[in-house]
Parts: sequence; C-alpha cells; structure tokens
Amino acid sequence: MNAVAYPLRIPQELIDLARIRAEEEYVDQATALRQMLRAGAEDYVLHLVKDGRISSGKAAELLGQSMYDVIRLARKRGMELGATPEQEANASKTAEKLARKLKAR
Repeated sequence: MNAVAYPLRIPQELIDLARIRAEEEYVDQATALRQMLRAGAEDYVLHLVKDGRISSGKAAELLGQSMYDVIRLARKRGMELGATPEQEANASKTAEKLARKLKAR
C-alpha cells in the first residue's frame, strides 16, 4: 500500500470519534482515523459492486486485496458476491464429470 500525505479538513465530530476509538482500541488517533476511512471505503466499494457499477475484480484492485478477500469482506457484511452455493455445487459436479471423462480416455 502506498501512502500519500493529503491536506484535509476533518469535522470535529469525527476527530472526537477517532479519539474514542483510539482509546478503546489502544491505537493512536491517526491510526483510528485511517481505520475509519478504510471502513468507509470498503462499504462504498461493496455498494458499487452490489449495484453493478464495478466488478469484484475492480473492487479488489481499488482495495488492494485479492478477489477472494473482497468476497469474504462482502460475506462478513451480509452480501453475497461471486457464485452462489448452488452454482458452486453445480460447477463441482461438472468438474467431476469432466475429470471422469478425461480419466476414461
């Protein structure tokens, strides 16, 4: 992850929230602010994926994660991305059939 210094005016209410988070999680206030910013970015990117505005691959790129990490993050937040359990089961059955055909040759 590349970090870039960026001048930013932050509302006092968010500074107060970051202070509370910093105290509760035993981190410094700047780290608490970055964590809050990251959580907001994750929510927004998942919203874009859910609405079909970006792909899960693009979401992974924007968040600096793998597609599997994005899918796990979405599931953690109650969203399903990627194949449904039924689609995964069907794909597994198809793969097994193909493997048997190849083995029979």
